[in-house]
Amino acid sequence: MYDIIGDVHGQADMLKELLRQIGYTAKNGVYSHPERKAIFVGDFINRGPQSRMTLNLIRNMVDNEHALAILGNHEINAIYYSFLDKKGMHLSKKWSRLRLDLDSTLREFSGRETEWESYIKWMRRLPMFLDLDKIRIAHACWRDENINLLKENLPKQKLKRSFLTLVGKNNSDLANAFWETCKGIDFQLPKDLLVFDSKGQPHRSFRSKWWVDPSGLTFKDLSFESRFDLPSYTIPREIIVPGKPYPLGDPIVFFGHYCMKNSFNIISDNLCCLDSCVSRKGRLTAYCWQGEEKLKPENLV
Repeated sequence: MYDIIGDVHGQADMLKELLRQIGYTAKNGVYSHPERKAIFVGDFINRGPQSRMTLNLIRNMVDNEHALAILGNHEINAIYYSFLDKKGMHLSKKWSRLRLDLDSTLREFSGRETEWESYIKWMRRLPMFLDLDKIRIAHACWRDENINLLKENLPKQKLKRSFLTLVGKNNSDLANAFWETCKGIDFQLPKDLLVFDSKGQPHRSFRSKWWVDPSGLTFKDLSFESRFDLPSYTIPREIIVPGKPYPLGDPIVFFGHYCMKNSFNIISDNLCCLDSCVSRKGRLTAYCWQGEEKLKPENLV
């Protein structure tokens, strides 16, 4: 059985406490459970003060087969920031701008560049998703067509240079599948519509509920974990990209990514978001799965 753990974001002390709370003990610096295995949904690094310690803890668990882990968008960003050509240049200018998001993590590895490179290589060997029969794990979004495309093009789920180059440069179906899986689906607003957040910053897109068909919904109903209010009127069908709802009879999907500080983690019988906004004074959340086909609130920790 599995204990699925949400976005840690460099909060190693909180992770240790959570692991102890659900029955894991440390031996020689490696946490393990006699009967269960942890699964990390990605976003181990950045924002918090202990990204290096977090990486060490999770890697030790994974390498000793006490845990599984997938990549989040923050790990993907770290990989792309470290992905340089023979001239020492980034694949494109947008990857060089990731320095700001990675600053807290990179400062922890100042003077430890060789160690950081070893973590980058390790992260490139982690999968983008896990399909474990009765449960599925993705960082932000599970769409069958995206997962199938990734399975075809990432048979061993290792991020090789050729794949990173292809996905980093092209706006292809494969690139869309890759980014939607780790970053979700942003609903693009029409050019003549701007939404302003509480700080007065304009936005042309918002994070959407990828598991529903947007047809007939209002902007507000479709938004998920938006940090700004959206209008409560029906989305014009002319700007809708139709989507398939995630079927209630399909396996449970556990994911993170969306900062749900004031919301309940269980969205439906088979959808659970485990990001409880630990990076913004929220909580670190786990779901202790016992083999059930419908999620149970009492299994949240």
